[in-house]
Amino acid sequence: MPTVHVRYFAALREALGPQETVQLPEGSTVGSLRAFLRARGGRHGEVLAVGLPVRAALSQAICGDDAALVDGAEVAFFPPVTGG
Repeated sequence: MPTVHVRYFAALREALGPQETVQLPEGSTVGSLRAFLRARGGRHGEVLAVGLPVRAALSQAICGDDAALVDGAEVAFFPPVTGG
């Protein structure tokens, strides 16, 4: 089972804390990680809910839900950035 390091930024960090480590089945993706975290319910379920604009980065590169996870991967979740 791969161990994945999850980091949260901005409002997600305020709700869930700065980071955590989880173990997932082989073949997991960023999308299945988000679903796993969401299934915990509580704040995880609220801030990672389907339909909410949450972006992800795998090893510091923006990625989609289909990005494959390997042991030791770092995944960051954050809200979309807006600026002016």
